[in-house]
Amino acid sequence: MIETVSFLKKNAADLPLDEPLTITQNGKPSYVVISYEEHERREQAIAMMKMLSFAESDIKQGRTSSMTSLKDRLAARKK
Repeated sequence: MIETVSFLKKNAADLPLDEPLTITQNGKPSYVVISYEEHERREQAIAMMKMLSFAESDIKQGRTSSMTSLKDRLAARKK
């Protein structure tokens, strides 16, 4: 959905955010308004992608441990 800045100002309290809302200024796209829930979903997806990227890098560089090794190190810390 595409609307103007004027529409945004007039309807800020009741914006239809079932899909991203593109806001134009002088006929050109300037902003995208999304619901808070959508924002959170996107942030979580980005975080997950970063974690996967770090994990792939760790695997390639051999920075991994077995579950047994992890348990042994945790048990040693408790002593």
